[in-house]
Parts: sequence; C-alpha cells; structure tokens
Amino acid sequence: MTLKTTWYEADSRFIAGHYQPAMLIDLALSRDIDSHRLLRGTGLFHEDVLAGSARLSPQQFLALIGNSRRLLEADDSSFLFGQRLLPGHYGAASHALGHAQNLHQAIDTLLEQQILLSPLVTPQLLLDEHHAYLFWRDSCGAGEHWRFLLEASMTSMVAMSQWLSGQRLPWECHFSHAQPRYVEQYWVHLGEQTRFERPLDMMCIERRFLSQTWPGASATAGQVARQQAREQIEQLGFATSLLDCLYQYLQSHVRQPPSLEQAAQDFAMSLATLKRKLHKHHTGYQQQVDRVRKHVALYLYQVKGLNNEEVAAYLNFSDAANFRRSFKRWTGSTPSLIRQLLS
Repeated sequence: MTLKTTWYEADSRFIAGHYQPAMLIDLALSRDIDSHRLLRGTGLFHEDVLAGSARLSPQQFLALIGNSRRLLEADDSSFLFGQRLLPGHYGAASHALGHAQNLHQAIDTLLEQQILLSPLVTPQLLLDEHHAYLFWRDSCGAGEHWRFLLEASMTSMVAMSQWLSGQRLPWECHFSHAQPRYVEQYWVHLGEQTRFERPLDMMCIERRFLSQTWPGASATAGQVARQQAREQIEQLGFATSLLDCLYQYLQSHVRQPPSLEQAAQDFAMSLATLKRKLHKHHTGYQQQVDRVRKHVALYLYQVKGLNNEEVAAYLNFSDAANFRRSFKRWTGSTPSLIRQLLS
C-alpha cells in the first residue's frame, strides 16, 4: 500500500515570515533586542520579513525561537508570544477563526487550517460523553523548544477563546513535564487548573462550552474565509507534516505496527531515506511507534474507560506482563498508576 500524499518537512520553506515569526520578532523588538542578533543564523533578513517576501522552514522558525529564548531570558516570553498567536493576522485563516460561532467551530477551523495557523504544533480533538480533550503534538521535531511551543499553543487557545467568547473559559491544562520554577506564569496565563507530570500534553473542558454561541461572529464571512483558506492550502500543495502523516499511518496500524522496512515501502522511499528524514526531525521510527501506541493506550483508559487487560488485548499484547513493561517504557509509569492519575 503506497501512500498517495505529500507533506512538509523540517526544511520545507512555506511559513510566511510576516505571520507567526513576525509575532515573535515584534515581541523581541519591543524588549529592545537587536534585530541582527535576533536573526543571526536563521538565514532571514528583517527587510524581507517587512516586505512580506520571506518564507521560513520549520527549522528556521525553530532557530528564531532559540535566539529569542536566549536573548530575551524571560519566563513569560512563550506566554506573551502565545497571546499574540490566535486568531492572528494570517489572512483568510485568521478571518475564519475570528468569525467562529462557537468553540467547536473555532477548534475545527484550527484543525483544518493547521498548516496556516499552527505549522509547528498539531492539535487533535477527542470527545467523550462529558468532556472535550485538545491534544498537542510536535509536528516538526522541535526538540529543546517543545516546551516553549507548548506553553505558547495552550496560551493561544485560552486567550483566543476568552476574546471571542467574551468570558474566561474554564480550561484545564495538563503538561507532561514537571512543575517549573516559574509556575506563576502558568497560573496567570492558563489558570490555576494547571497540572504537571501528567500522561499527555492536553487541554480539557466540559463539552457544554463547545456549543455556546459566541457574539460578533458572521456566518457568511466565516464561510467565505474558510473557503479562501482552503484554496491557499491547495496552492501550497500539502497540508500536514511528514511526522503527522507517519502518526496517522501508525495509528491506523496500531494493533500490529508495520516494520520499518514496510513503512518505508508504503511511503515510497528507501529504508535509508526514511531513516534520514526521521533523523532530520530529531526522532526515529521506534520513537514514533511508541508515541502512537502510548497515545492510543491513554485514550482507551481515559475516554473509553477500558481496564488493563482490555487495553493490552486491543494493542495485541500476548500477556499483561509484556504490556506493563512496554507501557512503563512509553510513559515512565505503570498502567495502574496512570489509571489512578487519569481518574
């Protein structure tokens, strides 16, 4: 089964410099950071960003993030960056987001226009009977900058939903990393219902908030803007990253993960090429297999309410002991402890 799709990679130059990168550049300039120092090593020139002609790859954007973190040396940088991100000033995609009629439509727009609105971080929405869960995945190999992007992404959702709804929505934010020393920034920008050392990086909210009508939205303007954004994505020629395509592929085969050789064949490339591309994204094939299986196992626990034996059976483990060993490798904890944490 050869996959008939295209994707963007860490070195694909498609991110408009006057979109998300400009938000970060302006934040740094507002704190008197020299533009030449800020852009050093990124391959960018401020004049090209101002002219609207600069196109960045994810690698260049991450280099810009690295420079800004080093030069700003401020605990609130990621959160202030996040407050500027959504709806943003990114043409039709931002107009569509700004005219969302409720939280559900806003999230659907973010998912559909992810390449324009959130090119480095991929959101995923899952629902159960009472709650909505918004998960965040690294789409380009962010490495050491992942926490910065995660803080910014969750802040952008909290800030956008507050602005468009006219009220502070009761989001609960979960982070897989330990509580940092600057935890007060999380409380200020994300709320006090923020948890650390959780199984997954995600946001949670009661489902009833998804359908509450937001004031000021124009259904007609929103529909036209969504169509214009779709046309813009079609012109790019791709809509998702290589890592996201691999994630979806592995998710569809989660009960019996393909070998690396089979995956390379299905992606119509040599074994060496697939290894090289994954290395470029600071990951490997087994890491990606483990990531998907961990996410599916946690979904089965939290959303479907399955027990250890049922999850192990779904993932085709021959016995519970093998499943426990693998699960501890994926999460650093045992299934029983994780289930207690989720409950």
